[in-house]
Amino acid sequence: MNGSSLLPCLIFEDDHLLVVNKPAGLNTHAPSPYAGEGLYDWLRHREARWAKLAIIQRLDKETSGVLVFAKTALANRSLTAQFTERRVRKKYLLLTDRPVRPGEIRVESTLVRAGEKYVSRPLHAGGERAETRFRVIGRTDARVGSAKAEVQMGASEVGWCEVVEAEPSTGRTHQIRVQAAEKGFPILGDRLYGGTPAARVYLHAAELQLRHPASGEEMTFRAPIAAAAPGVPSAGTTDASDGLHWRTGPLPCLALRHALMEPELTNAYRLIHGASDGWPGWYVERLGEFLLSHSGQPLSPAQRAELAHLVEAFSARGAYRKILTRQVSRAARTEASPQLALGDAAPERFTMVENGVQFELSFGEDCSVGLFLDQRDNRRRLLTGHVGAGFPLAQSSDAGRPSSFEVLNAFAYTCGFSVCAAKAGARTTSLDLSKKWLDWGKRNFALNQLDPAGHDFLYGDALDWLRRLAKKARRFDVVLLDPPTFSQSKEAGVFRVEKDYGRLVTAALPVLRSGGVLFASTNAADWPPEEFLAGVEEAIHAANRKVLQRHYVPQPPDFPISRAEPAYLKTVWLRVE
Repeated sequence: MNGSSLLPCLIFEDDHLLVVNKPAGLNTHAPSPYAGEGLYDWLRHREARWAKLAIIQRLDKETSGVLVFAKTALANRSLTAQFTERRVRKKYLLLTDRPVRPGEIRVESTLVRAGEKYVSRPLHAGGERAETRFRVIGRTDARVGSAKAEVQMGASEVGWCEVVEAEPSTGRTHQIRVQAAEKGFPILGDRLYGGTPAARVYLHAAELQLRHPASGEEMTFRAPIAAAAPGVPSAGTTDASDGLHWRTGPLPCLALRHALMEPELTNAYRLIHGASDGWPGWYVERLGEFLLSHSGQPLSPAQRAELAHLVEAFSARGAYRKILTRQVSRAARTEASPQLALGDAAPERFTMVENGVQFELSFGEDCSVGLFLDQRDNRRRLLTGHVGAGFPLAQSSDAGRPSSFEVLNAFAYTCGFSVCAAKAGARTTSLDLSKKWLDWGKRNFALNQLDPAGHDFLYGDALDWLRRLAKKARRFDVVLLDPPTFSQSKEAGVFRVEKDYGRLVTAALPVLRSGGVLFASTNAADWPPEEFLAGVEEAIHAANRKVLQRHYVPQPPDFPISRAEPAYLKTVWLRVE
């Protein structure tokens, strides 16, 4: 494998191929423009060398395992031909709690769409031909580990499961799922096709065999069944065929986080995201050596037990809980601040690391801990200078930035964006209505061996300061706008994000250099992304400025979007002429 990425999901990479172990719970690609990123989208926009990735195959959202992408036109042509001509060999593993007869089971049928499902019909009925060979390779105890996730999802307790190997010779949508159900052994968790409810659909693409597009060498890629927590061998070091050690617990949703977080560089991310992970109304974050639980009510016995399990799984020193309320300003400070729930108390200040950058956190500052984890990927964009495929942060042709590169962080909070930009060599100006947050930001600079004296920290109202900076003819290469949904100041009065965002963009444009980048973000959950983007771009056009490039991104994959847990975060990067 070449390249510098430490992503655990990577199996193989060279000049032509990128092979990954896709976690369950993540689409292969985004199903719509404003939905959560699929693995393809997330990878393609993450690294400049992956900008030209091409999708060759797809796996269902709840299916994990080997997924290959082409990096070159040659690879695209070669792999497309190999899949079309059925020269690629695929092996899957599945779990079922239904009896399966011994020996090989060969299924040949045609698949016909019926609403959101597919149904199997005899070959003479017409439709797309599908052929799969199944065989039982062993049994596993599905009750090993925590069954709380399955119980939360409404599953009855599952005992011993059969481990079945499936070899499809065709590649139809839902093929294995439909034909397994047809033969009386639906996949565990596949409720669409009659499987027993569980935390995920237990289907895993274990092995893929193909010929290298350039050398013609036969290559076999194997994906280990993802562990539920960190501390296990990385992708490519475990025999993927060892399905007898596939367990249903604890919390399969953790495998998604483990696959996409570089363990040496990041130890802070969301572990449980409400209904998307089977726990409506409950959110848990890892913050370095501590965990933080958020919910609208005190912890239930099941939540407390799961939190204790997570403390053990991550070797956390302790876990805190915070009651979510819309009336934080009226609550006593001790009620608004996170309270110790399990383990040891945290010091007044402690640190976490994200993308190799350190940040100071505290559980003693009302409802704020010091960093919003849902902006992690956007902070990384400032750190790397790579906004997305074909969208460098700076317009310079080389990888570096001009020495005079300047960034204005208009709602700085504890200066997370500013620290990342400064680490990459930019001179930053951090603006916030709170001196306390700016002082916290200066400590974040010092934590990362950055001298705060080399950067500007401005205290006051953002709209007022934008006017003052424009009068002083200050110009910035990047302007970052991530305002609270509601604020109030003496200078500007009441600010409501849905009503006043256009006014904010209008005030920011005079300080943005021609060809500079405007970052606009909001977590106003009820504001549709189409309306948010339209409002931002209308303000740009009204100022006789032109959008040259646009890159929209929702919340990161550890904040998964689902019907039960809709998206709330909307962010867009715009290069403006």
